[in-house]
Amino acid sequence: MPTIVIIGAGLAGAKAAEAVRDHDFDGEVILLGAEEHLPYERPPLSKEFLAGKKSLHDFTVHDARWYLDNRIDLRMGTTAEKLDLAANSVQLADGTPVTYDKLLLATGSRARHLDIPGADAPGVHHLRTIDDARHITAAIADGTRLAVVGAGWIGLEVAAGARDRGAEVTIAEAASAPLLTALGAEVAEVFADLHRQHGVDLRTGVGVERVVTGDDGAAHGLELSGGDVIDADLVLIAAGAVPNLELADTAGLATGGGGVLVTAGLQSSDADVYAVGDIANAFHPLLQTRVRTEHWANALNQPAVAVTNMLGGDAEYTNLPYFFTDQYDLGMEYAGLSAGYQQVVFRGDIAGRQFVAFWLDGDAHVLAGMQVNIWDQLEDIKSLISSGSAVDTARLGDPDIPLPQTIS
Repeated sequence: MPTIVIIGAGLAGAKAAEAVRDHDFDGEVILLGAEEHLPYERPPLSKEFLAGKKSLHDFTVHDARWYLDNRIDLRMGTTAEKLDLAANSVQLADGTPVTYDKLLLATGSRARHLDIPGADAPGVHHLRTIDDARHITAAIADGTRLAVVGAGWIGLEVAAGARDRGAEVTIAEAASAPLLTALGAEVAEVFADLHRQHGVDLRTGVGVERVVTGDDGAAHGLELSGGDVIDADLVLIAAGAVPNLELADTAGLATGGGGVLVTAGLQSSDADVYAVGDIANAFHPLLQTRVRTEHWANALNQPAVAVTNMLGGDAEYTNLPYFFTDQYDLGMEYAGLSAGYQQVVFRGDIAGRQFVAFWLDGDAHVLAGMQVNIWDQLEDIKSLISSGSAVDTARLGDPDIPLPQTIS
């Protein structure tokens, strides 16, 4: 009986198992996950779960019965230690070998830890798993002093959730603005203003020298590069993520750019191995470049393409990069890839946080777009990106002109 093995029991792994059965594959499906939880989605950890609006049950992908009914051999608390490409075999942590006909790597990423004094002290938190989120949520209350290292998506979302619960929040960010790499200076200022207006002490352009610890050995704050000390009851290190590439690297799969190098069909350098989600550095046929993003949309949508091809099909992943965030009264959706942009065009009310932003190259092609507290523009944004056509920037910035009519 043919066997498909999926390594990584997060959203991507669960959606891959679902796709395999949707294709009427009648062989064995083994889903390996290191956590002791059913596969769940991660975005709510820094959003609705922290706010107390959702429980784990609400964002668990399938209940236990679904895996039984669909004959998915879900092995929780199980770690894959070694991948042998020549033998089509995975060695588990207990030494057990598992052979496969096709293998899907959905190993995701882990929170980045900092090599600074005090980083491992009690009271220092990272956010990647439901257990992490539970510890952070339990520690935050009205009046809690929270110090956050890093003003990326996780850091800002946790800061917003903590402020909503009455905590005092200070953020230390090495760059000159939050989200600078993701959004560029023009749009980054929107998020800087948002957090400062909601009472966050946002400090940019500063490094962190150490986590300050007390006589009890626990974290009591941060010492910044200029010598300032931030007093805190708990510290969140939100310094980005590290892709889990150890299996791929030691097995000899081609990797680069922080991920497994895969085709538009998500096939790796080994014909029997595919990769999806955070670790997939995939060639994008529309953008004509490799794209690796650590966002929910890839985990949700890439598995169906990979599974189609694992079972003999010929599909390509053509979805544009997409992500979203909710912070205070700001909700947004972003599509595209703004790398190398030359100009940002806004339409709408920036001060009132109801606008659309567009990132353009030097020839007025739309590379990416983001709608903020506006919920009917995303498909038109995607169409502008996909068209490859130049736009009239004056018309693009005029909210009274429909987006399809902004093409030059």
